[in-house]
Amino acid sequence: MYICVCKGVTDHAIREAVQQGAERMRDLKASLGVTEQCGICACHAKMVLDQTLLQEASARPQLPKSARSCEPTV
Repeated sequence: MYICVCKGVTDHAIREAVQQGAERMRDLKASLGVTEQCGICACHAKMVLDQTLLQEASARPQLPKSARSCEPTV
């Protein structure tokens, strides 16, 4: 589905950008040109970005707590 008609950006393109490291709207603007013209796509692009980041995070295997050596102890 087209998210940004001005730049011809699809939800698939946004998902690919996230897989390649995009984490913020600023990253999507730099790599895909999202929100550069009329800005109507901003809320939909943000929704796809957030959903994809959430899916990516849940797909990553979690390390056991004992293996997380970088966490500070309180």
